[in-house]
Amino acid sequence: MTDLRSAPPPALRDDDHVRGPVDATLVTFYADFTCPRCALAHERLTRTGARVAFRHMALRAKHERAVPAACAAEAAAAQGAFWAFCDALYADQGRLDDPHLWAHARSLGLDVERFDADRRGDDLAARVQRDTREALAAGATTTPTLFAAGIVHPGVPDDGWLARLGYDGVVRLPKTSKEAGDAERRARPRSKENFI
Repeated sequence: MTDLRSAPPPALRDDDHVRGPVDATLVTFYADFTCPRCALAHERLTRTGARVAFRHMALRAKHERAVPAACAAEAAAAQGAFWAFCDALYADQGRLDDPHLWAHARSLGLDVERFDADRRGDDLAARVQRDTREALAAGATTTPTLFAAGIVHPGVPDDGWLARLGYDGVVRLPKTSKEAGDAERRARPRSKENFI
């Protein structure tokens, strides 16, 4: 008989984007920058101080800007600004077209010409494809999908899941979709740069 179980996600690699306390439980976060639930999961993981390894699950079939946004984040990473760029994309999800990506890069002090050349390169596209293939092989069927301590969690992490991982002071889930929308709007910074 053939074993049909999914493969576990790969162990932490040198090229993973990781932030958070080294002694905390690692959460491997497969996400897409065009996914509103990923933005909410990102906000919750950030506010709880979780140790997160971000990996892409960018599917062009779900959103035409998924792969370009992921490649842009990798181009920012090449200049040491992955997390700042990631935070900027999730804070302003409705603006993922090229001029907005350039504006984010500029606001972070990146070399925009290098950023643009890098994000269009084959190496970064291969990195995004690798992460996405591995997410699917590990059984991820939706974005976000989180893996931690042998536990798979499809969707936005709730208080109980985060508490099982040892993250105290977790944020409370909105009770209604209106509250969720309000929380997402409050998380987006408003400035002149957002209206470029």
